[in-house]
Order: sequence, then C-alpha cells, then structure tokens
Amino acid sequence: MAGIIKAVKGMHDILPDQSARWLAFERIFVDLATAYGYKQIRMPLVEQAEVFKRTVGEATDIVEKEMYSFTDRNEDFLCLRPEGTASCVRACIEHGLLRLGAQRLWYGGPMFRRERPQAGRYRQFHQFGLETLGMPGPDIDAELIIFTHRLWRALGIEGLALQINSLGTIESRAGYREQLVAYFESHIEQLDEDSRRRLSTNPLRILDSKNPDMQALIDAAPMLSEYLDDESLRDFEELRSILDQAGVSYRINPRLVRGLDYYQKLVFEWVGGLGAQSTVCAGGRYDGLVEQLGGRATPAAGFALGVERLLALMAQEETDADRPHASLIVTDQEMMGIGFQFSERLRDAVPGIRLMVNCGGGNLKNQFKKANRSGATVALVLGQEERQAGEISVKFLREEREQIRVDQDGLPNFLSQNGII
Repeated sequence: MAGIIKAVKGMHDILPDQSARWLAFERIFVDLATAYGYKQIRMPLVEQAEVFKRTVGEATDIVEKEMYSFTDRNEDFLCLRPEGTASCVRACIEHGLLRLGAQRLWYGGPMFRRERPQAGRYRQFHQFGLETLGMPGPDIDAELIIFTHRLWRALGIEGLALQINSLGTIESRAGYREQLVAYFESHIEQLDEDSRRRLSTNPLRILDSKNPDMQALIDAAPMLSEYLDDESLRDFEELRSILDQAGVSYRINPRLVRGLDYYQKLVFEWVGGLGAQSTVCAGGRYDGLVEQLGGRATPAAGFALGVERLLALMAQEETDADRPHASLIVTDQEMMGIGFQFSERLRDAVPGIRLMVNCGGGNLKNQFKKANRSGATVALVLGQEERQAGEISVKFLREEREQIRVDQDGLPNFLSQNGII
C-alpha cells in the first residue's frame, strides 16, 4: 500500500473548522474596502522574476534567499509572487490604469516565500492589501492608516500598536547612507554575517537586525531623521497632525526601515502579540516604484497585512457564520425530489438562509443525529403527512421546546419571529 502524501513543508491546508474565521475576515475586509472607495484587482500567482528583482531589491532576503523562482520551457525566468505591491503596479502600468486617473485598489490572495516555518509564518501565506496610485499624500497616507485602525475594531482585535517613521526621499537618504556605512565599517568586527553582507548592498537593513548582540551598536548609529529633506519633514508632520486629530495613537520608531527597497518617505507597521513575528500589517509610500517598472513617475502608497497572523490574534471562539440555520429531513427517500423542491422555494423566500438538506439516507433517528451534529438551530421534517397537509414539522435542536407543525407558506415568518434567521 502506498504511503500517505502530505502537504509540502510550510504549505498548509485550511480545514472546514478553520475556514469560518477566514470567511468572516474576508467579508469584513472587502466590505470596508468597498466602503472606502477601493476596487478589487486580481494578479496572477506567477510573474516574471524581474518584477521583484527590479523593485523589491536584488540584495534583499526575499530575492536572494526566499523567492520560489524557476526557468520554464521557453527559458523565461519566472517566480511565484512573494508580495503583492510590485505585481499590482506592474498590472496598472501594463493595462493603462494610470492614464484613467488616481487609483484606489485592493487585492488578496496567497504569496510564496521559502522562509523557515514558525508560528504565524508559512511558505505559502495570504496577504490582503490596499494600493493607491496618483495621490502624493500625506492625506492618502493617513487614510491607509485610519482604514487599518477601523479594520482592527471591526475584527475585534485589540492590543496592536502603530509605529511610524519617515525614510525621506531617495536623494536625501543618499547622504545618510554614506554616514551609516562609514559608521558600521568602523565597527566591522561587531557586525554579524548578515549585516556584513548588507553593508555594501542595503545598509539600512542593518538597523532592522533582531540580533541582540548588535542592539547597542545599532542604538548608537547615526539617526536618519537628521538627514531628512524639508518636504519629507513637512509631510511627516502633516501626517502626524491628521492622525492626532483622528484619534489614532502611534509611536515614532526612528529605526523602522522596512525590508523592501522601494519605500521612501512614510513607512509604518502595526505590531503585537506573536513573539518574533510581531508585525501583522506594514506599508508606506513608494513613489519611485512605477518608474522602476517602466511607467511614468507616479506617487503611490499602500500596505499589506498577513491574514494568518491576524487570525491568530482574533478571538478563538467558534463562529456561528458557517452553521446552518436549519437542516431539512425528508423521511421517505421517494420524496427527495419534493424535498429539494421545497428547499429551493424556501431559499427563494428567505435570501441568506443557511439550509442543509440531509442526504445519504438513514433512519429518522440517525438523520436527527446528523442534523444535530451540523450545528443547525432547527430540524425541518417533511414526511407524507406534512406533504399532504401543506405543512412542515419544526424540531428545536438547541433548546427544550415542543416540536410543532407550521404551514409551509408561513415558515419564513415563523423562522424570523423565533430568531432562527
């Protein structure tokens, strides 16, 4: 007998008892994004690897170590998308969306990185995000943060803390980069292997190191805020003013740099509750990204959130969102056609009702057991007597009440009046 084939390491199945919370999150996110005026965009899972080498940065861990890349039969160098922003911008350029004016877009779906699996981190993981193009900010930057602030409340998540920083423009950051490199080169013996590698490629990422042995060295490094240009300082102050007036608390983290090369000016993270994997949402401004992918200079900002990490923070109580309101039991197999006819009429009469028809046969006792296990509030019983009388028997499964018969045409009102739907 052949052995059991298991899922690839780091790729996880979302089982029926978990999927209700996923659906609840997706509904809340989509409804909120729509309410804010954002429209959905869907990008392919497979992209040209050049999309991410050019934008995320060749010296980043994502491109150097984590990206699932391969050469196909046509010798094209492709990859599974490791993040959504660059894909979204590529699609906007390719299809001319930027010629239509400012864009507010949302997306959601799986991303892929070959990281070491741990709590809240998988090799196939899911991100939802907002991307805005054509608006220079800082008002749209504030909207992105205010959106996430409202999202946490809608999801019932508490305890997340907002950190913000400004990276300045690429031009103003160049002077800081020189000073930072000179500082770390003078302490080269204290750098770990990753930091020495980043010194010549992406020195700002050293500031994001989690190595405790380097924290004192990092704390004493030159501060980016001392090199910011006037425009970046002005935008950052205006952003803070909007957040203060909107009642959104935050902390300025001068060492917050983000791990992707395309960010400039604002960067932000929401952190909390998952140990080493404490960032659940991150984003900022990426004004140069459109140009990097061949488009015209376009202001842009956005964020992405990790669904797995958010769901780990959501309340663990089992949701009622996927439980049936009612389970239909047809006592005679020869009446199954009549049963399905009745169930479809009821679905037409009560939009949104979750009605499960018991299939697979079995005696009445076993059918009641299946109805009870489904989590349904009531069992609706249709037999020969009920059919001839134009009625349906209603048995309450979650409370001690007498089984009663109800006129079939009056069933929708009965279900509503008794709080079943």
